Amino acid sequence: MVEARLRVIYGDTDQMGVVYYANYFRYFEFARSEYFRARGGSYREIERDGLLLPVVEATASYKSSARYDDVLLIHTRVSEVRRVSLTFSYDIFREGDPDRLLCSGRTVHACVKRDGKPTRLPDEVIRLLRESS
Repeated sequence: MVEARLRVIYGDTDQMGVVYYANYFRYFEFARSEYFRARGGSYREIERDGLLLPVVEATASYKSSARYDDVLLIHTRVSEVRRVSLTFSYDIFREGDPDRLLCSGRTVHACVKRDGKPTRLPDEVIRLLRESS
């Protein structure tokens, strides 16, 4: 599991002062990038090797509201690795309130070549993404 920290900006909130629901998907993307960095790699390196990991499915379950200026802790892990796809899972908490889950979600990614054709996840990418034992 990798933890990413993100402060909610005013532009992420709606008229009710809470984080607009679609922004959680941006937070997932941010946390995914931080996951790669924490593992010593980057999505840019994967793209440089001619591979893309497009999102093919995304879900979010909202439990409690985040608000402007909250610091969010996004716990990210790879929950499944298959031959040509992988799944990231996310749990978002407010800093200082570790027992209150704000949102959980997941994104499923296909591994494709630049021409859009599915391809096997390379062993080095699998090693980068797998949880440490």
